[in-house]
Parts: sequence; C-alpha cells; structure tokens
Amino acid sequence: MQGFQMAWCGVGMVAGMGLAYLAFSGLFAQLLPGTGSVQIPTPVVSPTQPLIPNDQAVADIARQVTVRVLGEPGSGSGVLLSHQANTYTVLTCEHVVAQSQSDRYTILTADGITHSARRVTRSALAHLDLALLEFESETAYRVVRLGDSNAIAVGDRVYASGFPNYRFLDAQNQIESTRDWGTKAYHLTTGEVSLLLGQSLQGGYRLGYTNEIEQGMSGGPVVDRLGRLVGITGRLKYPLQGIEAYTFADGTRPSEALFQQMETLSWAVPIASFQTASGQ
Repeated sequence: MQGFQMAWCGVGMVAGMGLAYLAFSGLFAQLLPGTGSVQIPTPVVSPTQPLIPNDQAVADIARQVTVRVLGEPGSGSGVLLSHQANTYTVLTCEHVVAQSQSDRYTILTADGITHSARRVTRSALAHLDLALLEFESETAYRVVRLGDSNAIAVGDRVYASGFPNYRFLDAQNQIESTRDWGTKAYHLTTGEVSLLLGQSLQGGYRLGYTNEIEQGMSGGPVVDRLGRLVGITGRLKYPLQGIEAYTFADGTRPSEALFQQMETLSWAVPIASFQTASGQ
C-alpha cells in the first residue's frame, strides 16, 4: 500500500489511493485540549523506537519550535528559525506556500495562537524547496538552534515533527481533516539517518531518514539528539511517481539499486544547504 503515497508531504489534499496508506503509517498525536496559554502539552512520541533519556528533552524543544503554516488553499508545517525584536522568521518548504493564491498565510504556534504572516522573498533559495515567512508577535517564542548537517552520519538518531493534514477516526477508515484542530494535530516521530546523498535531488534533498512522515508535515524540522535543526522535511516514502521522483539536480536519475533504497526513506533538505544559499 505504500506505493500509493504522494511525493510531497505538504499538499492540501490527499489522493484517494493515498488515503488508504495513511491508515497503516505512523500514529498521530492523541487529542489534547487547547489551553490558549504558553503552557506546552507533552507531545506524543511515535513508538517506532524505545525512549532514551534525552528523548523527552528533545521532544519538548521540537514541540516549541514547530509551527503550522495555513494557506488558502493548502497547509503544511514550519520551524521558528529566528527573531529580531517582535519579528519572527519561519522556515518552511516552497511547495507548502506555493499553493496559496496570495502571499498571506496564518502561522499557528505551540501555544495555540494564530498569527498573520507574509512571504519573504529570497531569490538565493530558488534552487531549494525552501521558503521564508515572517510574523509579528510580542510573545517570546523559542527559536530553533542550528545544527551541523554536514557532521551527521548514517545511524544518527533524528526527530521529525509537524502537523499531519488528516487523521483516521476509526477502523472503518473514516477520515477527518485536522485543519481546525489547532495544536491537537501536532505529531512527532523518531528514526535515524539512513542515506546521505553525494549530490542533491531537485529541490536540494539529500538527507534520507527512516521516520514515518505524514502529508502536512512538509516544512517541519528534523532535529538531532540535542534538539538542533539539521534538516527540513519535504518528501514522503514511496512516491506515486516512482523513480521519476528521484531526479538529481543535474537531471540524472539513480540506479535501480539506489532507487530501491531511496524510496523506503523520507527526505529532507539539509540545513547546511539553506545556510550556504542564504549566506548564514
């Protein structure tokens, strides 16, 4: 059933066959009542791997820095990258914001508050599936620390967080959109780095990891064991396009053997690629 999944994980709608797959993939977060305050509820960690002592600390960091990006239409996720005075910058995926019919978006932060956001144009990011948004707030939000994605290695533990677009409600596969769920839609998964490509796929994707990613989590952070940002989630496992979804930046495609390994993984743009492109 995994072959029915779509390549991008920030789209606003799920293909009919893609819905069937979602029932068998990673668990969604349990429903938590919105408090409307800065008190952050304890996130649910996907049980794909056992907890280790640092898991809860990293989970708390990921929960605080992950945001939901709502457009018209479409939705995805993002990460609080930086702030200057009352201006916060959100890093997300280009394909998340490209669906919107305007350059106006809504950002949902971990305290359940929504903020009006605008697109920040950065031509240097044109070759990457990345985009920047800004919003104003007098609330002091935690921003993510940047890690060194050039230093990560196969086998390193990573955490990916975001806001899936849908949730199955029962065994009959009744599905509900999470667009109006607020922070209850938040989801965190654990896994490990499995493949680091020598050359980038189109959009800058090079970091392959085992975490189960849902549609709507595009733009969300991939963090290391210290809670530092090492990548931005953007592509799901087993895309409908098959090997065509794995075209390298130079137009070539992987060998059949490499493709079979690549399609079993979720993919992220390494944060080092963003830093190089933006001069940070």
